[in-house]
Amino acid sequence: MSEKPYHAFSRRRKWCVVVMIGVAGMFSGLSSNIYSPALDAIAQVGISPLFWGSLSDTRGRRQIYIYSFMVYIIANIVLSFSPNFIVLVIFRALQAAGSASTVSIGNGVIQDITSPAERGGFMCFYQGTRSFSIAIGPVLGGLLANYFGFRSIFVFLTVLAGMVTIGIALLLPETQRSIAGDGTVRLKGIHKPLVWTLTKEPPYLKDRDEPYQPPSITIKTFLSPLFFLKEKDVLLSLVFGGVVYAIWSMVTSSTTGIFKHTFHLNEIQLGLAFIPNGLGAIFGPFIIGKLTNTSFAEVEQTYKERHGLPDTHSISKETFPIDFPIEQARLRHIRWVIPLFIISTLLYGFSVQFPSFTSRPGWIAVPLVLHFLIASTSNAVLAINSTLISDLCPGKGASSTAINNLVRCSFGAIGVAFIEQLIAAVGGGTAFLGLALIAVVATPLVAVQWYCGSDWRRARMDVQSEAK
Repeated sequence: MSEKPYHAFSRRRKWCVVVMIGVAGMFSGLSSNIYSPALDAIAQVGISPLFWGSLSDTRGRRQIYIYSFMVYIIANIVLSFSPNFIVLVIFRALQAAGSASTVSIGNGVIQDITSPAERGGFMCFYQGTRSFSIAIGPVLGGLLANYFGFRSIFVFLTVLAGMVTIGIALLLPETQRSIAGDGTVRLKGIHKPLVWTLTKEPPYLKDRDEPYQPPSITIKTFLSPLFFLKEKDVLLSLVFGGVVYAIWSMVTSSTTGIFKHTFHLNEIQLGLAFIPNGLGAIFGPFIIGKLTNTSFAEVEQTYKERHGLPDTHSISKETFPIDFPIEQARLRHIRWVIPLFIISTLLYGFSVQFPSFTSRPGWIAVPLVLHFLIASTSNAVLAINSTLISDLCPGKGASSTAINNLVRCSFGAIGVAFIEQLIAAVGGGTAFLGLALIAVVATPLVAVQWYCGSDWRRARMDVQSEAK
């Protein structure tokens, strides 16, 4: 007898949902980079998910999506005609706070509807869409500002956000498992997509056995993501992911200054120089997503053979068996991605430092190719990292992503603040050599996670079982 599916959605419908939340998730990176990327906006992207993510884990994904997009749209409308600098700064922060929720809530949705066996591919695709928006933001911003003025940027974001909000209101059902279960629970009120009101509901829906009682919201609700910092395995993943994100952010943020000074590009050409970065941000997670699903299946099969389980038995539950090696399943391919990332970062710095090379015709292709490799490998690492953190925090997809964003954006903000001064002081070659060495120093964290993570996770699960 086959086991009941983890979720009622077909694979095709899951992809439709992930594409929708992927588009929604692009607003966080797009808004922070499309116009005058600033540290305050980066900080808001890191902090505000602690609020939105915690709410979505308790009150549902759908309504928090809608509310946060309303905040985002209002902020963009004001920004489109902001009369002075003070208003611009205030509503830029509000804009960032509204868009930041899309990242953490999207991860929560993926955890709601996908089993661990298939989650890697969906998570990696989602990582790619988010990172693509960060890299492509300066391109869009430069084109819009150059041809229509800087205020057109906010008009563009308002229209695009309005379309996405309408799509969510019409098509996206609630997925939070305490509300929607495995997708077969009949939804009501704000949790029900409008299309189900206008048309016939899916035939597999059924009423709940008992009325849903949402948990009360307290200060602890919003602080709950911070509690993940005390878990050793989660903390190691957060720190390593933060280091990789910071290095990629420093490469991206310094692109304009380096390419303008070294290759004397105009504004349009500078915008186009970000394209390899954006393409790499998509390519890396796409490839690693397929490899991650394959490696999970191989580890799952080995586990079943070792424990004498039938092939039809599924490991893909909300929590893994206490001895299931999820760390090895997720981190298998990171072993070759990290060295490629480090080497690409090292070579990039020297590729833009020496005039004897940069003055050669066509040499600009070298740093652009390295841009692609850095974006591909860094975002492949970040996709693996996000998937593993989600696995380590079952049922808390949005909250775990919120603390993940806080760490990454904190590291990124610090790095972005100093990269220009560092390059000016020691040169691009030495600066990026230093960043490559930082990555080398951080890499043992992955090895510790590989060998010790399962023991720490087992101890945590034992404590949780005793507390029940």
